[in-house]
Amino acid sequence: MNKHLIFLAIAATLPFATNAAERVDLLIRDATVVDVVSGKLQPHRTIAVRDGHILAIADAKQAKRYEASQVVDAQGKFAIPGLWDMHVHFGGGDKLIEENRNLLPLYLAHGITAVRDCAGDLSPSVLQWRDQVSKGELAGPRIFTSGPKLEGYKSIWPGDIEIGNTAELNAALDQLQGWKVDFVKITDNTLSPELFLAAVKEADRRGMKTSAHVPYSLTLEEVSAAGLDSIEHFDYAYKAGSPLEKSLGGKIARGEINSRDAWTQWNATFDPARARAAYRNLARHGTAITPTINGSRVVTYLDQDDHKRDPYLKYIGPGLQATYTWRVERAAKDDAQAVARRHERFETSAGVLPMMQKAGMTILAGTDAGFLNSYNYPGIGLHQELGWLVHYGLTPTQALQAATINGARFLGHADEYGTLQAGKVADVVLLDADPLRDIDATRRIHAVVQRGQVHDRADLDAMLADVERRVAAQQAAAASTKP
Repeated sequence: MNKHLIFLAIAATLPFATNAAERVDLLIRDATVVDVVSGKLQPHRTIAVRDGHILAIADAKQAKRYEASQVVDAQGKFAIPGLWDMHVHFGGGDKLIEENRNLLPLYLAHGITAVRDCAGDLSPSVLQWRDQVSKGELAGPRIFTSGPKLEGYKSIWPGDIEIGNTAELNAALDQLQGWKVDFVKITDNTLSPELFLAAVKEADRRGMKTSAHVPYSLTLEEVSAAGLDSIEHFDYAYKAGSPLEKSLGGKIARGEINSRDAWTQWNATFDPARARAAYRNLARHGTAITPTINGSRVVTYLDQDDHKRDPYLKYIGPGLQATYTWRVERAAKDDAQAVARRHERFETSAGVLPMMQKAGMTILAGTDAGFLNSYNYPGIGLHQELGWLVHYGLTPTQALQAATINGARFLGHADEYGTLQAGKVADVVLLDADPLRDIDATRRIHAVVQRGQVHDRADLDAMLADVERRVAAQQAAAASTKP
């Protein structure tokens, strides 16, 4: 075949090749994809997105088959799944609805595409926001909510559902199911241990996930065997390592000893082998834990940093800042000896984190950020939490799992979220550095993709600036009403 015929043959194939290219909505080109399950990097990958879902993750050769009107150059960037904060709160009363709504873009601007709301006193608003976000009518992370928590009569928690018998328990669960909550939150301020266990068992029978503060008078084995799905806050788990777990817990419940003195005895009798066995048993039952290290650490070390000059306060409304006071004032009452004890309690309790991980427990990354929880900030708080998870013994891969796939699995949505794979929702965070090498790289966000919609750095900065403007206006309004 002469050169002229060769040229004609090649030209004849070009229209076919062009027509054969598959059209998608978005191409994220040449990223290094972080496999959060295996902890391995997949370099030079192109993520093809259509209709808000990942169509394919292609290597350089396969990527040539796709065309898109929107292309993101991700060369030198690291792609991770959207992050999940598995313990947040919205609340503070109806006057703070707008201040709480301002928190939603803070999450998104920090790469957090899903949050688990663990109860407050704004449930009607939160349920509305959940629906609006899912419809694309409101900017923010996908919201999974418990609605109001279950408690006993005259509890300290605002907005809860107070119950005192099984009839009221069933009515409460009927109400929560009617609202289509994503899980049930149970706490132990005034709820009896018997009704606590009944609530866990009945919710489990109805197929509802449960999350709880564990009553001191119950062992971790008792609540786990009853079907509890997650323990909130790591300090509840420490006592399982002591043979005095049950007896001292009973004394606390009867008012014969306070929790601080009980913890001293639990610590003195702590047996690592006993703790490991207890955590393996929790893993067998499928009970996860949300350590919420960041929130606890802030309060523990208020004597060293009062946080009053934190730059991030410019994003937190004056009403929400005012709710921080109760924990600050309580911590300020501690004398030097009490401060030293709370430091020791925090550090020792956090030290069991690697034990729980090695035992096979599912660890969920959550901050406890929101109203009441002093200087524990929505958005940046999750990145601080990831840093503490690594500081106290997890690997960067394990920390990333806690903030991605573990949350999706826990809530039953691993088929849609948690990893970057074909068929899953296109929630992607592009980072400037490798988070498997340094977990602080999660803070270096280049862009956030939510359901296929790209928010570049300029968009994210604009979200933050808008929240700052809103908060400044709220502060001005609050100042003008002071006598």
